[in-house]
Amino acid sequence: MLIKFLIIGDIVGSPGRKAVEKLLGGLVERHAIDFVIANAENAAAGSGLTPDIADDLFKWGVDCITLGDHVWRRKEIVPRIETDNRILRPANLSEKASGKGYGLFETGNGLEVAVINLLGRIFVNQKSNDPFEAAEKLSSEMALETPILIVDMHAEATSEKIAMGWFLDGRVSAVIGTHTHVQTADEQLLPGGTAYITDIGMTGPYEGVIGRSKEKVVAAMTTNMPRHFDVAERDIRLAGALVTADARSGRATAVERIMECLPDEGAPG
Repeated sequence: MLIKFLIIGDIVGSPGRKAVEKLLGGLVERHAIDFVIANAENAAAGSGLTPDIADDLFKWGVDCITLGDHVWRRKEIVPRIETDNRILRPANLSEKASGKGYGLFETGNGLEVAVINLLGRIFVNQKSNDPFEAAEKLSSEMALETPILIVDMHAEATSEKIAMGWFLDGRVSAVIGTHTHVQTADEQLLPGGTAYITDIGMTGPYEGVIGRSKEKVVAAMTTNMPRHFDVAERDIRLAGALVTADARSGRATAVERIMECLPDEGAPG
């Protein structure tokens, strides 16, 4: 028996949320997807997550939300993270931090899926704990519950994400990179049966600079003067990866990049 899961790349602001609302249902139906994970650390006006937005994402078909370096940007999400096991903060934060960085979920066809959320340290959060140590511990523990393990590696450095892929090869079903907002063309099945991609890209407006107004970003970079970077608005897309795995062994059998455009939203051409 095979299981298919979709991982949605960093949702940015209201345009990213609109892409999920309008496109996710069709993707689930066309690809017969069993489980949906979405990184939503930028879903609230480009930074952070709120309870209302989390509710919307779950209503639109997301089964598990992962976060990243902006996890605490919206203080109102903290009580929700403490009580809602569907929202994961990075597992390699302090053990005293609110919430959990891993979860066990049941799909509609009765299969159990484990999700682990990790945060890179290179260029992102040097104060976080070792993501490799956390990955070692949690992958071993969760493997006792299910062979199907998915890791969201939220990190800046490509080397750190690639290293995590090799580190967990054969121990998890997939290591999926998020955070840079730029989809990479290196999706592959590693020798041990782990699906890997360095970054699945951004779900949001592409007529900008990684989701922000291109005019404001260019002005800041050419004048060295601070600017407030508004979320861009046009060329809205949903980015992610579709992974198929053997439900019994947990080994991935296929991985495919997803880039779906929202019609009539100012896409070029």
